[in-house]
Amino acid sequence: MKRFVLFFACLASFSLVAAQEVLNWKDNEIVSPIVNEDNSITISLFAPNAEKVELTGNFLYAGKDTPDKYADGDWHPQLMNKDANGRWTLTTPPLKPEFYSYNLIVDGVKITDPKNIYTVRDIGNRYSVVLVGGGVDGLYAVKNVPHGTVRKVWYDSPTAGLQRRMTVYTPAGYESNKRSYPVLYLLHGMGVDEEAWEELGRATQILDNLIAEGKAEPMVVVMPNGNISQEAAPGEGSKGLVVATTQYPKTMDGNFEKAFPDIIQFVEKTYRVKKDKANRAIAGLSMGGFHSLYIALNNPNSFNYIGLFSSAVNRMSKDGDTLSYIYKNVDEKFKTLCKKSPKLIWIGIGKDDFLSKDDDRLRAALDKESYKYSYLKTKGGHSWRNWREYLSTFVQKLFK
Repeated sequence: MKRFVLFFACLASFSLVAAQEVLNWKDNEIVSPIVNEDNSITISLFAPNAEKVELTGNFLYAGKDTPDKYADGDWHPQLMNKDANGRWTLTTPPLKPEFYSYNLIVDGVKITDPKNIYTVRDIGNRYSVVLVGGGVDGLYAVKNVPHGTVRKVWYDSPTAGLQRRMTVYTPAGYESNKRSYPVLYLLHGMGVDEEAWEELGRATQILDNLIAEGKAEPMVVVMPNGNISQEAAPGEGSKGLVVATTQYPKTMDGNFEKAFPDIIQFVEKTYRVKKDKANRAIAGLSMGGFHSLYIALNNPNSFNYIGLFSSAVNRMSKDGDTLSYIYKNVDEKFKTLCKKSPKLIWIGIGKDDFLSKDDDRLRAALDKESYKYSYLKTKGGHSWRNWREYLSTFVQKLFK
């Protein structure tokens, strides 16, 4: 009997040791990322068997006034340091307040930070994220203020022949009152979808905070899917868990612009929004700026506020064998739009943006009509860092 007791005691002891090995206490002790008092970030990984671990991220400014070698879209990995216990760490220089993205590269394999539960998807890539200092002017943080409501909404698009999904933000108090609100149609760039402005752009936090501070008017914000051949974001439509791609069929060929009235009709039927030009705005980044421009040019009586962020201009493609009427007679359409005197055309772009020549052509077209637009040129390139700032600036100028 004693032998059996001893056997089970040894078995229990062995099981406890095995469980401890599975739990890996050294790994559990790691916290990553850590935002330090000086706004530097320490990122750590327990990988005792790895030969090489690198950190890559959009830490563009690193406490400097101008971008360094960490350029948008060209992140250069930094080698992390390994200690005797198998822990890899790297601490960045002090960073400016911002919403940062990063990955780890373990022996050539890119991964998200296993200790960081916060990630975002950008097209087909997933990144770990960390918020430093609440972002620019603290606008990207969730604060103790009244919050709006975000819904994923399906609507019929007869023009596209699909049921399609979009994201709709209604401001704090919408559910408890009967007032009607102005509306901003906010469009994304190529490859992303109706989730982008909410997740990558921090649009919800920006709107909540600016409205609470009295710097922006309460408004409904409609964030549709700009890929007209797509029902919804990857994995959210009837085609199932499809792979995300940079460019979908019918990209920038006029079909999204043709179907846009379906969105306005649904919004104005479903939500308490004001239904006149003075209370409608449209804005977008990159491809979304392209769409915003041509929707406004083809509907000159529809929008009093137009925001063009790092906008593509002459990037249209043919619809089949022909160029859509949406993109024809552009000079005349610019003339008509400017004669209709929208209250604001607001343009923003980074000085290193690859679409700088498109920006030059856009402003030249407006200059030709002597239209006085607002213009902001920032540091950096074609990046969410800039587009979040542009949205923050633009919405403060709406519906005043």
